[in-house]
Amino acid sequence: MPHLHQIGALLLLTALVFVAHNTLSAIPSRRIKNISYLTTTTPDTAAERHLLDVYTPRKKSEALRPVVVFIHGGNWTSGKKDIYWFIGRRLAKQGVVAVVINYRLSPAVQVPAMANDCARAVQWTTQHIAEYGGDPSRIYVMGHSAGGGLAALLATDDKLFTDIGVGKNPVKGAILNDPAGINMYDYLLKMEYPNDKQYLTSFGRNPEGWRDASPLYKVRPGLPPMLLYTGERTYPSIIAGTKALQEKLQAVGVQSQYRIIPRKKHVPMVAQMFWKRNVIYRDLLVLVK
Repeated sequence: MPHLHQIGALLLLTALVFVAHNTLSAIPSRRIKNISYLTTTTPDTAAERHLLDVYTPRKKSEALRPVVVFIHGGNWTSGKKDIYWFIGRRLAKQGVVAVVINYRLSPAVQVPAMANDCARAVQWTTQHIAEYGGDPSRIYVMGHSAGGGLAALLATDDKLFTDIGVGKNPVKGAILNDPAGINMYDYLLKMEYPNDKQYLTSFGRNPEGWRDASPLYKVRPGLPPMLLYTGERTYPSIIAGTKALQEKLQAVGVQSQYRIIPRKKHVPMVAQMFWKRNVIYRDLLVLVK
């Protein structure tokens, strides 16, 4: 994972190319921007980072719709929800209420605090999403890169929710797109690449902390279903971590599906989601509906 810090800039450039496409396809959905998911009195509140956007279909529905909370990537050090408008729009266009979130980043905080932010965003979603036509009993999490690793933590670590006063993990399933950090314990023990020390800023220097921030070691029977994807040409560590996660999920009887997307590198794995008929959306709609 030596070059994940470039993802924000690359995605921003890609998004600019597709602004016209977004304008043409935005009509079927509505975006409610910059909702704070923490109160200003919450300790350590970061005004810009504790925000989310909600995307809803404009077409009315008597029934509440499934909900997907999307967590952006960016090497745990960069990225923001505004880059990923296309995912919110595409989901809403297909009848899903989408919640696209910000969270605090390194070096201001480390991964446990990021996961806590994401859990609080999910908590807000359970409390408020019915106001936007979403079903609080059908909340799924999705993420790319570092966001995929955080989404996996939400699906596997119930303590993230009990720590904030949520008695039962509300996550009903996870969609992990080229997820990073699935087995950060093994990755940081090996330190195979020249720039790997950069990740100590986000994960700390304690190997036990690396293990606790790695979803692979939280797999157990009874977890919600998961969809896993990696690009054929993505980083080897992401492929290895995702394969290990799939094998462990299957071994304990958790419903999961793993696809390798031909010819795709890391950034194109999320850029491909500009197109609503992308295979990830097709699988996702089967899972959530």
